[in-house]
Amino acid sequence: MSHLHLGLLFNSPGNDPAAPQRPSDLGYYAETTRLLERARFDFVMVADVAFQDRVHPQPPRPEPITLFSALAALTSHIGLVPTLSTSFTAPFNLARQVLSLDNLSAGRAAWNVVTSSAGADNFGDTPLPPHSERYRRALEHVEVVRKLWDSWEDDAIIQQPGQRPCADPARVHPIDHRGEFYQVAGPLNAARSPQGHPVLFQAGSSEDGKAFAAHFAEAIYTAQHHIPEARRFRDDVHAQARRLGRNPAHIKILPGLSTVIGESDAAARQLNERILEGFGSDIWAALKAQLGGIELGDLDLDRPLPLERLPEVLSIEGRQSRYALFRQFAVQQRWPLRQLLELQGGSAGHGRVVGSPEQVAGHIEQWFRQGASDGFIVMPGQGADGARLFAEQVVPILQKRGLFRRDYASDTLRGHLGLPIPHSRYAAPLERAIR
Repeated sequence: MSHLHLGLLFNSPGNDPAAPQRPSDLGYYAETTRLLERARFDFVMVADVAFQDRVHPQPPRPEPITLFSALAALTSHIGLVPTLSTSFTAPFNLARQVLSLDNLSAGRAAWNVVTSSAGADNFGDTPLPPHSERYRRALEHVEVVRKLWDSWEDDAIIQQPGQRPCADPARVHPIDHRGEFYQVAGPLNAARSPQGHPVLFQAGSSEDGKAFAAHFAEAIYTAQHHIPEARRFRDDVHAQARRLGRNPAHIKILPGLSTVIGESDAAARQLNERILEGFGSDIWAALKAQLGGIELGDLDLDRPLPLERLPEVLSIEGRQSRYALFRQFAVQQRWPLRQLLELQGGSAGHGRVVGSPEQVAGHIEQWFRQGASDGFIVMPGQGADGARLFAEQVVPILQKRGLFRRDYASDTLRGHLGLPIPHSRYAAPLERAIR
């Protein structure tokens, strides 16, 4: 049996009393990343936004490429997964940034592909397109980036003893892309990395998001709460990918998992209650955003939301998949407002496990063995301390059960995830067959 995969999301939801006073300090990220590398994690990841809430400002966070470029110099094996939006970054710039990170880290980079539902007023006066068009534009954006990453063949750089390296012009190709949204000549001014392409992640679970991921995603960061639903999600994505001629084994499904770890079940639950009690007005604002901007201030905390305030999923132009999840709990399970606030504050809509290290490991094992996921993106509810507890107490249990590696078998992120190395589409067919 193959082993499961583990990543960790920085800036996870949670109320961490031990969070650094300056959360952009490199030391905070470096210490945690080196700890996770010692625990043999596959990767670390950051979310990102292109705006700041004016009413409820969030703590600052470093720009992802800058952060991971620094972490690349301080680590040797762990993967580095920045989030970058197709909505606000030109394909050529993005392709160059991510491939440069991949080369500087010797093949450990990825790109978590997202579209943006807010922030357009920071990039001019053009409003964001509708939800479905954002995904059409994003699909072409990804295709342009992949072409640019292919514009150099694997052996395009010629190295002669005693001479400067140079490029073989016959192996560096323009892409001459002319599409609906982008016109890009190429080639890229960055050569291929040891893993060929950076790994392509995708975050989102709407119908548009699943169809989008089926075309290219090699790892999917999704929000799932129950094994049957998670298995249906996985089967659906795999079926769509298969119809597009892709091998579903090359797509890793990695739900987010918020964790609260205590010495015992009772201790973990007491800690969880203290965490949930510590949330402030920013959680109300975040839940309002998840629910499509509906008014919450006049509602009873212990009563379900009025159904007439909840529009249909397809009418939402923001994050449809997350709205659909919260709407499901509000409509089908009639959760009271208090419980929805706790879901937002504790995990931003992702799954959550509260318990001892054995219980957390048991939860992960059950999902993995039942085919509901290929692993998890851990979101520590206790911040940096939660990452340490997971690495030092949960990982050894998973290793003892034969579920997780004891050492790295590869130097690249593709190697960690068991993904093939893509070769340039512009290489001659005979050369591709020989390699």
